[in-house]
Amino acid sequence: MIHPRIDELLDNVDSRYALVIVAAKRARQINNYHHQLGEGTFDQFLPPLIESRSKNYLTMALEEVSEGKIKYAYKK
Repeated sequence: MIHPRIDELLDNVDSRYALVIVAAKRARQINNYHHQLGEGTFDQFLPPLIESRSKNYLTMALEEVSEGKIKYAYKK
């Protein structure tokens, strides 16, 4: 079973396409944050915005979307 559920996630984004793009970009940011921890630099990337039991970065990103912690806008 997928947690959070897709219908819960779609309440916070415009479409499935937007969900995929936003979650993938945020998962990359979380991954980069964890990689820079070993280097001692904390300049560019934010830590995860939620407490998660999962160690999967994509799951963390989807949980952030579900809780409304991530906002996005389309560039024109």
